[in-house]
Amino acid sequence: MSDASTPGRPKLRHLAIVARDPEKLAEFYSEIFGMELFHRDPDGSCFLSDGYLSLALIKHQLDGDTPLGMNHFGFHVADTSEISAALVASGAEEPAERFTNRPFAEYRAMDPEGNWFDLSAHGFGGPRPAAEADEG
Repeated sequence: MSDASTPGRPKLRHLAIVARDPEKLAEFYSEIFGMELFHRDPDGSCFLSDGYLSLALIKHQLDGDTPLGMNHFGFHVADTSEISAALVASGAEEPAERFTNRPFAEYRAMDPEGNWFDLSAHGFGGPRPAAEADEG
């Protein structure tokens, strides 16, 4: 097995949870785990980071069909078109472009069991990991 820092390997960098009270959960993850709040949507959704992984706490909409709990995860990739082509070649649907006011997650895709995941070439926001900050 190769090292997790292998260049070009997609990195799992984002988890999203649909929550009744994103602000309360953000306080919990900040106080207990030292996560940093880096973005808040007008609807109350909160986005935190531990410096490596971002955690989206998405505000549950009572009139929506999205259930509470785990919603999707996201990969930071070098090239979204290359990964999209590999997904299509594997028989998966072509990833759909995401149109949101958030500055991350360019595409949404689905695995063979229907789990959603995002693809982003420019990352998921939040503070840069210490190793990257030292380099740049």
